[in-house]
Amino acid sequence: MSSPVVRIYQENIQLAHGSGGELSNKLISELFLSAFGNDELNKMNDSAVLQTKTKKIAFSTDSFVVDPIFFPGGDIGKLAVHGTVNDLAMSGAVPKFLSCGFIIEEGFPISDLQKIVNSMKVAAEEAEVNIVTGDTKVVPKGKGDKLFINTSGIGFIEHQFSLGAECIQPDDEIIISGTIADHGMCILSQREQLSFEPEIESDTAPLNKLVKLVIDKFGSAVHAFRDPTRGGVAASLNEFAKSSNTGIQIEDELIPINKAVKAACEILGIDPLYVANEGKCLIVVERGYGDEVVQYIKHYPLAPNAAKIGQVSKKYPQQVQIKTLLGTTRFVDLPVGEQLPRIC
Repeated sequence: MSSPVVRIYQENIQLAHGSGGELSNKLISELFLSAFGNDELNKMNDSAVLQTKTKKIAFSTDSFVVDPIFFPGGDIGKLAVHGTVNDLAMSGAVPKFLSCGFIIEEGFPISDLQKIVNSMKVAAEEAEVNIVTGDTKVVPKGKGDKLFINTSGIGFIEHQFSLGAECIQPDDEIIISGTIADHGMCILSQREQLSFEPEIESDTAPLNKLVKLVIDKFGSAVHAFRDPTRGGVAASLNEFAKSSNTGIQIEDELIPINKAVKAACEILGIDPLYVANEGKCLIVVERGYGDEVVQYIKHYPLAPNAAKIGQVSKKYPQQVQIKTLLGTTRFVDLPVGEQLPRIC
């Protein structure tokens, strides 16, 4: 009765089980991987990489329950397209096809649904993907919360080298493609009706073209990509460290963050490292390539604030450390609770 799987069954699901942090990892590893585990699923990457007779493909799925469904910089539909496109891109794939499933609460305004569908159309065109299949379900009023969307996607992998957290090596350099915590703080400020100047906007955006630029230019010197969504940069770096059995060191002063977002985090007592992003990616590259990659992607519209923020080492395997502005060092653990529920 003390086995981890039995213990999970005896507990109730909490919001923190969907946070991308420690409880999420325990639920996935002790319940879902225990039941479904296989060589590809066990890697716990953003998408599965599958070999067919003629092609290598990436396959991914995601569900979106963000509240509010409309926010500065986007909406739940735009977010759903970008989220799955980005998960495919993180494996180095070129996204091609999406499915879309709608779970709609009775009474939801058709005019709002039309806005969301139009937003998805524009987002898919921007990312150069087609929505090729889907499903619609309606639940009774009070049995849902406006609208939930599930998207799945398929992309083709055209390069011949391996990418993923398991490919990370000591001395690799870590890059973030832009400012952090924009999406999460946008959602929180809208939900709580907090006003900041300038207004905080979501960073939701498709990253597939940026990823392709990096792969085409730097090839096998690139070891891993990850979009730090739920759990933020902190959760993604911990996943990197654990999957590669390495230690990761980053520096606080090197991490780009918008002034309004930083102020909001300080006022609310929230660590921006744990806040969700929807249009940024972490890039891990071979030693000596970090500065070159940063300068290269800074010319791309989605990455003008790209920065090298740290490196990989053999010290403190499976741990993440940050050098603070005071010159001290602290460990960056996986989040335990849920700072911002319903963020994506």
